[in-house]
Amino acid sequence: MDAGNLSVVSEFVLLGLCQSWTMQIFLLPMFFMLYLIILIGNIAIILLIITDPHLHSPMYFLLDILSFVDMWLSSVTTPKMITDFVRENKTISFGGCMCQVLSVHFFGGDEMVLLVVMAYDRYVTICKPLHYSTIMNLQKCIGLVATSWTIGFVHALSQMVVIVQLPFCGPREIDSFSCDIPLVIKLACIDSYNWGILMNADSGVLTMTCFIVLLISYTYILLTVRQSSKAGTSRALSTCTAHITVVL
Repeated sequence: MDAGNLSVVSEFVLLGLCQSWTMQIFLLPMFFMLYLIILIGNIAIILLIITDPHLHSPMYFLLDILSFVDMWLSSVTTPKMITDFVRENKTISFGGCMCQVLSVHFFGGDEMVLLVVMAYDRYVTICKPLHYSTIMNLQKCIGLVATSWTIGFVHALSQMVVIVQLPFCGPREIDSFSCDIPLVIKLACIDSYNWGILMNADSGVLTMTCFIVLLISYTYILLTVRQSSKAGTSRALSTCTAHITVVL
């Protein structure tokens, strides 16, 4: 392509979920209500945990943070999608697109790590109940939450740094309602196949790591519960046998 014919893309066109105007009008109230339910539900959880002293424990503190992150994660792209249902010109600036990419991967990565932290909290509760108050104190919880935010930020930054360096000169249509990274990369003026694999691998490593840690945590929890159940059953049988012996 001749360098003189290149024009830098300053905005992208979002094609949305569908092209039918009737379908968009039908989907508008549905997604609006779902978004309101998400907001109201998460805000209610946050306020309830903050105002109720009985819920000031590590488990509910982590749930409070998770609700906060989930509320912002759903707010990154959903309002834009809802307003685009009634717009004929569905555009987003290059800066706005990069903000979406950064925010989605930041809150998404943070939420995945928070789920691992919550699984660790349940592991300590069930597998090491006598040491729970020592292990999961306030300082430890704050440190784990800060770690999750750091991992989410580093993951999001690694994704955005690659995209902002790619040259975009057209086409500028994204076949989605938001700036999805694989679709944005396809619009670059260079061969972006290797970049796409690299960024997918980055997201895949984080996702698989969180999944494996979650699987290990809940496996330990299930094994502990099973052993406790067997021990409880054995004690109950021993007690019952002793009572029968006394009666006879």
